[in-house]
Amino acid sequence: MPQINTISAYKHDGVTSASYTGIQPSAGDNSPAVWQDVTVGSAPAHHPEFRLVAREGMKGARRVLRGTFQYPVIATNTSTGLTSVVDKISGDVNFMFPKTVSQDAINEAAQQMAYIISSSLVRSCMKAGYSAT
Repeated sequence: MPQINTISAYKHDGVTSASYTGIQPSAGDNSPAVWQDVTVGSAPAHHPEFRLVAREGMKGARRVLRGTFQYPVIATNTSTGLTSVVDKISGDVNFMFPKTVSQDAINEAAQQMAYIISSSLVRSCMKAGYSAT
């Protein structure tokens, strides 16, 4: 099984890197691995977070992975000076494969899906809030 490690992601400027530190490894099925960008904000609730959980599906015939992402929107109250989470931006991705397919097919599907999700076109659609036309 892969070991939890830091995940790097480019920020919107395309140059600066955000580091998501592995703060909690998965303890097995239905237990998420958790990564956070601990450089954002001054409290754990302020940290953007990615979670990945895996489990059996279809009565053991499939493996199912679900990733969720939350990006807290923080603001400072001008009267009190307190910084707090005022809203969250979230996203998720699901990946499922039959246990009967070859590892090569799983590898190819995982590689292509990851690149499609991170493509500039999909990122542009996400930023605009609309699909490609």
